[in-house]
Amino acid sequence: MKSELSFKAINKLAIPALISGISEPILSLTDTAIIGNIDTNATESLAAVGIVGTFLSMLIWVFGQTRSAISSIISQHLGAGKLERVENLPAQAILIITSLSFLIILITYPFAQEIFKLYNADNLILEYSIDYYRIRVFGLPFTLFTITVFGAFRGLQNTFHPMIIAIVGALTNVILDFILVFGLSDLIPALGLKGAAYASVAAQVLMAIISAIYIVRKTSIPLMVKLPWNEKIPDFLLMIANLFVRTVALNVTLYFASSFATKYGKEYIAAYTIAINLWFFGAFLIDGFASAGNIMSGKLLGAKRYKEMILLSNRLIIYGIIAGAILSISGLILYNEIPTIFTQDQSVIQQFKNVFWLVLLMQPFCAVAFIFDGIFKGLGKMKYLRNLLLISTFLVFLPILLLLDHWQLQLKAIFVAITFWVIARGIPLVIKFRSLYLPLAKSQP
Repeated sequence: MKSELSFKAINKLAIPALISGISEPILSLTDTAIIGNIDTNATESLAAVGIVGTFLSMLIWVFGQTRSAISSIISQHLGAGKLERVENLPAQAILIITSLSFLIILITYPFAQEIFKLYNADNLILEYSIDYYRIRVFGLPFTLFTITVFGAFRGLQNTFHPMIIAIVGALTNVILDFILVFGLSDLIPALGLKGAAYASVAAQVLMAIISAIYIVRKTSIPLMVKLPWNEKIPDFLLMIANLFVRTVALNVTLYFASSFATKYGKEYIAAYTIAINLWFFGAFLIDGFASAGNIMSGKLLGAKRYKEMILLSNRLIIYGIIAGAILSISGLILYNEIPTIFTQDQSVIQQFKNVFWLVLLMQPFCAVAFIFDGIFKGLGKMKYLRNLLLISTFLVFLPILLLLDHWQLQLKAIFVAITFWVIARGIPLVIKFRSLYLPLAKSQP
């Protein structure tokens, strides 16, 4: 049994999950790097990408929680040998979540100006934000479809096919970014910021199409919606509700971070955009191990193999901290070179350098928080995750941000607050997990 928890077995799930996980930040980093180097109004365009990216990330994270809920339910049923009971659940989940996404488009599209004014965007930055969003938002239903399919694959202990889909999507986005932003000879005009938006939507559509093909051909899970509703739909919706509240709290953090950065000035929001996208990249990289924890913990819980659950958590935390340390050291070595990839504006580069060390410092702490976050999602403990993030956001992040902003620390205020927010998320999860499952593990022969 323990061979299932070997370094090789864990990485068989973690590495493909890692590669598929970083596809989203790679899309954002590609947009950031290319837009930051256009000839006209690069700083304003970069700021718009950051603001819209924050808002879209909120929508994707709020409504994309189907992946964790579906993965948890399917993996637990797989471990218990009762998979046939939930095979029609993913199709019903896709119907629910994509219907909501079209509603979101109808509500937000006409009010884009009002939305981005809330982020302190004005003048050219506001104009660019509106233009960029009104294209990017049409990729939302396709992204949520793909995310839900990924959840089904993860529940089946399969991260390989999501990896293939993510690689195709990322490569498509990178290629189309260059073509549509800068143009292609006399064949395709340079579309600038709008070109980056069109490239992202095209990649999202392609990923959804491939996801549909793979789930039908490679699994027993149908995409045709059949009634009556699955008996696990109430549990699924409750998980989604808890994760919804949790993700709203998470995005309160990102909203205030982006809003404060925008308030400080265009070079600050541009620097913040680069730094936070690199933070996302590190987070999603470590999320490979968190995904392995999510996938394997649900199956082990379904089989009531508590000793292996403790062993899994111990091994994942070691791997995650090592990965976080590698990220930190790599960033220190390339400290001066990294910002020049995204911008040539020296004022932006200087602001970035002032805070990038904080992004690097928090990587090992991120490893602990994200890995146990993934484990708790696999266990279906969404209520505890909800409550913990509410506490971390409103009793840790916001008070620290407001205090340090009062002391005029600007971007440092934002990233110091994020660091303590991450620590407040991680440590309680470790304590809670061990208090729940260590006694059960000790009671087993």
